[in-house]
Amino acid sequence: MVQLSKQWEELETLAREFLRKRVPSFPVMEVENQKSRKYQRLRKWFNSKQKEEDRPSSFSLNEIQDGAEDESDDYEGNLSLRSLELDPCISTNELRIFVGTWNVAGRSPVGSLAVDLDEWLNLKNAADIYVLGFQELVPLKTLTVIGAEDPAVATSWNQLIGKTLNAKFGCPWMTPVLNSSSLLSCDDNSYQYVENPNTKGGNNNNDKYTLVASKKMVGVFISVWLREEVLRKHSVSNVRVCSVACGVMGYLGNKGSVAVSMSIEGTSFCFVAAHLASGEKKGDEGRRNHQVAEIFRRTSFSRTTKDHHYPLTILGHDRIFWFGDLNYRLYLEDNFARNLIRKQDWKALQEFDQLQKELEEGGVFEGWKEGDIEFAPTYKYSSSTTNRYCGSLPNRSGEKQRTPAWCDRILWYGKGVEQLNYFRSESKFSDHRPVSALFSTQIEIKSSSRGLMELHNVPQTVLNSKNEMNRGEEDGKSSLLSLLTKNVVDANTNFGLKG
Repeated sequence: MVQLSKQWEELETLAREFLRKRVPSFPVMEVENQKSRKYQRLRKWFNSKQKEEDRPSSFSLNEIQDGAEDESDDYEGNLSLRSLELDPCISTNELRIFVGTWNVAGRSPVGSLAVDLDEWLNLKNAADIYVLGFQELVPLKTLTVIGAEDPAVATSWNQLIGKTLNAKFGCPWMTPVLNSSSLLSCDDNSYQYVENPNTKGGNNNNDKYTLVASKKMVGVFISVWLREEVLRKHSVSNVRVCSVACGVMGYLGNKGSVAVSMSIEGTSFCFVAAHLASGEKKGDEGRRNHQVAEIFRRTSFSRTTKDHHYPLTILGHDRIFWFGDLNYRLYLEDNFARNLIRKQDWKALQEFDQLQKELEEGGVFEGWKEGDIEFAPTYKYSSSTTNRYCGSLPNRSGEKQRTPAWCDRILWYGKGVEQLNYFRSESKFSDHRPVSALFSTQIEIKSSSRGLMELHNVPQTVLNSKNEMNRGEEDGKSSLLSLLTKNVVDANTNFGLKG
């Protein structure tokens, strides 16, 4: 810091010398003869200092005092330079994020499902961001697993979600088109929403939701929606998607994940929708743990800009949400599990939960959090018309025997996240019940100072000058020197010393 302070004192001395040689106390010709030599001297010195390896990347200068005297003190200026803090000012703003997961058992969306979606999305307590993950969007048959992706199913679901979100506020329904959004850096199976010209919208466009990311891999699907007010008020950038297939043979898409990375202002978010290996036999949890590890290892978001601060991996983000049909079961015999369910003793039942054990013992989800589960297991229901778990009628032919379990879960990782609620919905659309959680989180808003330094006792016409210096080959460089010399050259123009 001592060396750094000396460098800035030297810079100040040179700048003051440069300025004094260019004010009207000297004849114009003398100033013009010295202008080029002093200008190049100042730039050469500063550029050499910038190349030093030990120079810190960011710092703050509290104050620079005008204490150095020039050897050729021809003009006693009364100029003081006070540095403003170089680090950007950081403020925070609260966002509410709805995260939901639903295994729809390969069923296509129907119009009557809008009522179930309305209940699931909890629109009476609307969020700023909706992140929805689905599993088994299509039947997991050979043709759908190894065949080409069909975007029609994802389009249908996005269409229904958009109508549900926007019709609630009297806003126009949105029509999906196959066109990558300007926010998306990966446009595979992604959709941009445009207003239907045949519909009339409501009065409050801030309440309208816009699809910013969508990705489907076989049956795993993610859809991310932002309120228009968020897009209007905040910078949403670098939206990217990544899918990891780790099903059959470790590389087919019947199981795996789709993830979305995005930044809102200075805070990065990662949303991971996953469908892990099924099975309730002893050792099946090991296959699920292995798939989680593979998703962590193989999820890599593309670098789309020269800016290197955008995260490339899941754990590189500030706020991370992992949700889906994670398929973790109970270490408990079927009859004992059903007995605790009848008693609604969720706390006792959780003691046998496989995922809870992983969280407590620091397994693959070490350091992750999950809210208190105060609802019944979400899998497996016998049909789409009852609230009865499979296997509750032993003599029923053709019905699979499955111990009820909390297969559908929502986890989060990172500081600054508060879970407001965690609940299941009661739609009978599939053999799973949808699960959702509402979160409150803070985003960092960085606002850089308008200038790096203030000049006191300089005529106001100098500070307000609109003239621009000719940067030449130095164009694009941002440094204290460029701002200093700009003000000096502007001063020349205002004093009539233009060269």
